[in-house]
Amino acid sequence: MSATSWALILGGVLLNAAAQLLLKAGTNAVGRFEFAASNIVPMGLKLALEPHVLGGIACYVVSLVAWVMALSRVEVSVAYPMLSIGYVVNAVAAWYLFGESLGAMRMTGIGFIVCGVFFVARS
Repeated sequence: MSATSWALILGGVLLNAAAQLLLKAGTNAVGRFEFAASNIVPMGLKLALEPHVLGGIACYVVSLVAWVMALSRVEVSVAYPMLSIGYVVNAVAAWYLFGESLGAMRMTGIGFIVCGVFFVARS
């Protein structure tokens, strides 16, 4: 796989991970909410105007462009498993940024993911 292909895949994955983290930060800023008819417009506006949510949406858009460019260069059977790198990035970042748990079972799962991505990348 070429350096450009790797950069597009990794860029798309990291932007996707960043989008998830920004959306989480945005929902943390807005607070927990319930889906109810009376709540749709007020919460929809709060979320639509929350800077973290807007940043997350922007990251998704750019990640989509990077991903389409990557798929034009790499087989989907190789590219798609690389999305699993995002699980690793998000688990570590959520632990660091939001204080989420990163126990032994999660670390074991992350280890399996890393091994799987390694094997797919080497194939």
